[in-house]
Amino acid sequence: MQTATGIKRVRADGKSARVTIAHLAAETGLTKGTVSRALNGYPDIAEGTRARVERVAARLGYRPMAQAQAIRTGRAKALGLVMQVSEHDGHSPFLTDFLAGVTTAAGSQGWTLTVATAPTGEGMRDVLHSLVEDRKADGFILQRTLRQDPRIEYLRDMQVPFVLYGRCEDLTGISYYDIRGGAAMRAGVRRLIDMGHRDIAFVTSGCEYNYTHLRTEGFLAAMAEAGLAPTDVVWDVRDHAGGVRATRDLLAREVPPTAIVYVIDQAALGGYRAIEEAGLTVGADVSVMAYDGIPEGAYASPPLTTWKVDTRAAGAALARMLIERIKGEAEPEALRWLADATLHIGGSDGPPARTSAHLRQKMNNQKGGTT
Repeated sequence: MQTATGIKRVRADGKSARVTIAHLAAETGLTKGTVSRALNGYPDIAEGTRARVERVAARLGYRPMAQAQAIRTGRAKALGLVMQVSEHDGHSPFLTDFLAGVTTAAGSQGWTLTVATAPTGEGMRDVLHSLVEDRKADGFILQRTLRQDPRIEYLRDMQVPFVLYGRCEDLTGISYYDIRGGAAMRAGVRRLIDMGHRDIAFVTSGCEYNYTHLRTEGFLAAMAEAGLAPTDVVWDVRDHAGGVRATRDLLAREVPPTAIVYVIDQAALGGYRAIEEAGLTVGADVSVMAYDGIPEGAYASPPLTTWKVDTRAAGAALARMLIERIKGEAEPEALRWLADATLHIGGSDGPPARTSAHLRQKMNNQKGGTT
């Protein structure tokens, strides 16, 4: 079958054959060596020649064989992502959209994504090492960053490129994409204060995570700006069950909060249960606000008011940043990006219907069987 400049290769079974370097050489009239060097960006190839080879390669649908390219360039053209399966939420709030963002952006540049799991934090180093040694990843996206993250130190020592989805305590030589979680918490507290809340509690997550401290600092800053002290700050609440326990304890205080801000949605949904157990109504008696934007929040009753992150956009940005780092096209400090979370308003927050004293009285009446 004739094409504009040559012959389209067809196998005996009628299917198109794989286009090779030899085919590109025949189409362009260049040697195979020149075509190969043009495709791999060698500086001794004229820009016009490189552009001509790339146009022909695109028209014929040429795709380099990954294994051969890895041997030739020392790169697998693969980004690595290792998830720790022992973590409390298994990455479920963001994983699907995040991976879609990474793979789409990577694929548009001819790169792939290698996903692996580590059973524990201690096993993470072995998995990272294996992927590098087996040439299955040229660099890594590190998500759910810790304040002092051993993955960072290991990859630094190995001189393997990486980017963070989040930040850490020491940002020297670090590229990252992060969300202004502290600013979100600050704005959320101001919203509650403007509604009339004064007794506000905060339920935060594990102190090892960097995002926990940023969001906690945002909460405390907003309270201080309003001249208020938090009813309480509860640490190390990581899931639905922890949210139930923490909220029960807060409501048992002499001065129960009229509003509770949670660092993660799962804890907030646990708070729903504890509030209802106390005979109170979410959104009327106790306002609830959280952060994550997981789908379950939209289907809660009432829907959860929460800060949502565009994880697909985050994944795409991180893929592009990591490819730049692997290619050495930018210094680490030049690849830093901060994005904003968006507040999705449900029915879980509103002006306080009762003071803390009236909440205590209502709960006491519920226990005593009176109305």
